[in-house]
Amino acid sequence: MKLTPEEVLHIAQLARLHLSPEEVDLFSRQLNDILGYMEQLNALDTEGVEPTFHALHLINAFRGDLVQPSFSQEEALAIAPEQARSAFVVPKVI
Repeated sequence: MKLTPEEVLHIAQLARLHLSPEEVDLFSRQLNDILGYMEQLNALDTEGVEPTFHALHLINAFRGDLVQPSFSQEEALAIAPEQARSAFVVPKVI
């Protein structure tokens, strides 16, 4: 499948890109090269090959969600630099 310069211009218009004639020629060649590589990949026999979602075999490393003892509200506020009405006071950020 070859992309024509008109198709490249149409794709550029959809992406709201303004291309010079030199860029249209350059991108036509580059996109056609990419499509050529895709055709090579499509020619490969992938029967029995599981899809790969990531290059490395990863597993989630989540720990269990366990309830553990923590500070009470009074203890947390006691170590805060500044507090007001049962809340931390922090600098205003705008």
